[in-house]
Amino acid sequence: MTDKQWNDLVAITKGEKRDSLTPGFIIDCPWLPNWYGISILDYFTSDELWLKANLKAIETFPDVIFLPGFWSEYGMCTEPSAFGAKCIFWKDEFPFAEKIIHSTGDIFNLRAPNPATDGMLPFMLNRLVNNQAAIEAAGHKIRFSVSRGPLNIASFLMGTTELMTTIMMEPDAVHKLMRVVTDFLKDWHRIQREAIPSIEGIMMLDDIVGFVGEEEFLEFGFPYIKELYDVDAKVKLFHNDADCSMSIQHYPAMGVNLYNPGLDMTLPEMMDKTGHNMTILGNIPPRDVLAAGTPEDVIKVTKEMLASCTDMSRLMPSCGGGMPPKVTTENIKAFIAALK
Repeated sequence: MTDKQWNDLVAITKGEKRDSLTPGFIIDCPWLPNWYGISILDYFTSDELWLKANLKAIETFPDVIFLPGFWSEYGMCTEPSAFGAKCIFWKDEFPFAEKIIHSTGDIFNLRAPNPATDGMLPFMLNRLVNNQAAIEAAGHKIRFSVSRGPLNIASFLMGTTELMTTIMMEPDAVHKLMRVVTDFLKDWHRIQREAIPSIEGIMMLDDIVGFVGEEEFLEFGFPYIKELYDVDAKVKLFHNDADCSMSIQHYPAMGVNLYNPGLDMTLPEMMDKTGHNMTILGNIPPRDVLAAGTPEDVIKVTKEMLASCTDMSRLMPSCGGGMPPKVTTENIKAFIAALK
């Protein structure tokens, strides 16, 4: 994002009063490659096409802040690949990482990988480094270190159902897993910051936070995610588009100042529950309205969302979750028009 967009984003996270609302969208492989007209596999394997797709998005929608901006990623395979997970890539489907933990014994034998050398992480970071000059020539900078969160990565390493069961039956094993994954993520975010000095924000995505109750979140999620957010960063963005009703009240104390939710709570409910101390990046329906609706539908629902919100200082309009597949240029422009 540009220097102006970054400064605006920092102001938004502080709840500063603004003359107008700035829209923001999380964009990555579910939407960007097909919108640009290439396959997901082309997007992952060609630095040139990856760069052109991202440049096309910022040129087409200059009023939008895209988050994290120039996201170098390999879908859900990104972090599990460093642990040795078998990664399956189709031409135009989302990739999948096979689990590597089949028993609690595997957890106690697990060691944190080296993000500088292991899996696809060196390729991900090198793509940013190699394209940094071109990104900056376009007037933008890389602003965020990015990762999935520790519970999310754990669910890929051992399976979601298995993780939920182990939380209840063998909590010590889950704490061991959280410790290994969190140590790995601390290194991974540090390496990103060291390689690209313009990074001043951190973004993590962890939908598994929404799969557990408040007690389990406070034991297995909160302390580890808080530890990761305990860095010198101006914007601390968190994405969980699963149910946040059991955990959202703890996000400000966890370090989050910008949150991208799903649709389980309304904007006023989320703002009230967090004491108006955290900006919400949301939350019109992503699939049923932004992707499947007409431009008129988008305008109508966006206006309804704005009418429901009493604290515009804590709102960055978006959809609930990341940009879904098949959202058209016309619908994004309709969203922008509704805000204006």
